[in-house]
Order: sequence, then structure tokens, then C-alpha cells
Amino acid sequence: MYVEMKHINKNFGDYEAAKDINFGVEQGKMIALLGPSGSGKTTILRMLAGLEQQDSGDVVIEGEVVNDIPPGERGIGFVFQNYALFRYMTVYENIAFGLRVQKQDKKKIHDRVMELVDLVGLNGMEKRYPDQLSGGQRQRVAFARALAPRPQLLLLDEPFAAIDAKVRKELREWLKKMIKKVGITSIFVTHDQEEAVEVADEIIIINEGKLEQKGTPVEIYKKPKTSFVAQFIGTSAVLDDFSGFKGFEDLPKNNQAIVRPEFVEAFKSDNEKFKSLIPAAETGEITKIAFRGSYLELTLSVNGILLKTNRSLERRPVSVGEQMCVLVYRVYILDEEDANIHKNKLLKGVDIEAL
Repeated sequence: MYVEMKHINKNFGDYEAAKDINFGVEQGKMIALLGPSGSGKTTILRMLAGLEQQDSGDVVIEGEVVNDIPPGERGIGFVFQNYALFRYMTVYENIAFGLRVQKQDKKKIHDRVMELVDLVGLNGMEKRYPDQLSGGQRQRVAFARALAPRPQLLLLDEPFAAIDAKVRKELREWLKKMIKKVGITSIFVTHDQEEAVEVADEIIIINEGKLEQKGTPVEIYKKPKTSFVAQFIGTSAVLDDFSGFKGFEDLPKNNQAIVRPEFVEAFKSDNEKFKSLIPAAETGEITKIAFRGSYLELTLSVNGILLKTNRSLERRPVSVGEQMCVLVYRVYILDEEDANIHKNKLLKGVDIEAL
């Protein structure tokens, strides 16, 4: 592994910000530290950078324990949430700053700065000051400045948080391409699931200072290993008891269930495509319809429980108050630690994907 955290612990008084954190990152990978606010993500990032000292455990970069190495000597580039650009320096001077601190040759500095200006798409803006740039442009400058000294590792703390939604999406796509192009190992902190899924090769989920799960976005979404991950990832309904639903009568009665929108199908009773599945379906009433751009999000009341499902705009129109057949394919059942998937037993032998 290129970067490792081994048995890292960190307390702030009575607050445990990191509880025996262990993970490794392969060279060239883009990793997201994902979790709710206050979960310990930024503390972990700062310990990697040497800006915060762990109480115990080792930070290892390229096989070397760097616990006692100062931040400036760890070979790390850091992009802060609020850009942290020098207001009275031009784009050129901001990018050149770290190289000048290293007392590099003037020509080498110029060549490297212009290479990065071109890389981040800010040609012709070298003489502008930060207040003459948009939020997206400032973040590109911050990215270029962090890359200028050719760090081994790039760390980004909520890099898109201060940018509006449209530009944020564009920057996410841009950043992923840039990271691949440069080939640098990168770790970024976010509380935005969409951001993590779109940008990262792997996601590390942190909750209350504890590492819950590490895996690819698909693995994290489809195979959550803990009850927290099952509830945190995606848009889910958390139910105290699901055993009364058709096909799920044998579920434990005291365990919570997680039902995601893609686990639910709502169809009209005269739908020929789903006609054979009516015996496995409940009756539900549409209580809310939300337009989500490319689809409708339906909220349905089923047995007094609210479930959500997504409906294609190409299907027949539906309205609030309409009665629908509601089929639940599967659920996650939670115990104290794990999340286990249970399929509707009435659908045994039915190829749902073919419908």
C-alpha cells in the first residue's frame, strides 16, 4: 500500500475523533472519506498531513513511518475547503509560492507554473487576483498550487463545498480527469454521497470516529456491511417492523428494516407486464409526487408505512390519491452491527431484471 493508517487513535478531551483507524490506499487511487458532519473525516485527513498529531498509531507513506516528520517535509499537497489563496498575490504568484519557498531556480518555477496554468485551464489569467476569479477558478488555482511542488500525495478537504451546485458538478468531472492525468494518489473529504460516488475509485465511510466500511462505490451501495452504512448510503426508509408485508412474514420482528426506492415497484392493477406479480404486492396510495428532472419520485402509504419509488416519465401518468399495487423486491434487515439482505420469498424463481 502506498499510504497507510495503522491503529490510529485521536481524542479531543472526551471526544473520540478516531477509534483504531486502519486502512491502506494503493498508488494512483482517488479515495473519498465519506461521513456525516463531525464524524472525524477532516481529523483523519489532517493527521495524514501532519497538521494534527495522533495519540497513537502510525501514518505510513511509501513504506516510511512519517509520525515525526513535519507537514512541510511529508511530500503532501493540501487543498483547503475555502481555497486559502493569498488575496494579494496573482494566480501566477499563488501557484509559484511553494516552489519559491523551496528556493527553486526562476526558470524552473516559471516553466512549472505555466505547465500547471495550462493543465487547470486558466491560460491568460496568470495576472488576475483571487477576487477577480469565480469560485470554480479559485479552486483550480488551489489545485494547481498544491500540485506545484510535485507532492507524493494530494489531500483535499471538502474541495467543492464553497461552490454552487452547477459549477460543483462540472468541477467534479474536471477533478477526476485531472487526477487521472497527473496520476497522483489522492484522498478527499466529503459528506456528499453523490460526490463520493462520482469521483472516487474507493470510498471509506467514517462514523463517530470509526471506520465502517471501505470499498468501491458499487460495493458500498450494494453490499453495506454495517447497519450505519445501509442507512447512510442512498435514500432509504427505515422501518421498525417489516414482517407484516407479503413475502416477508418470516422476518425477525424486533429488527429494523431498510427499504430503498429501487427495492420498490409501484404499478397500476391493469398493468399486463406485472399482472403475475399482483399476489405478491400490497395496495398503496400515492401521497406525494416529486418531479426530479428525469424521473418522478413517488411516496406511497402502504399498511400505514411510507415508502418511496422512482417512476420513469415514459410510463403512464399517476396522481396523488391514486391506488397502486406496491411490490417490495428486497429489504435490508439490521441487527446491532450488520445489514443482511432479504428477498421477497413470493418472487422465488422470478427474474425481476427481465420485467
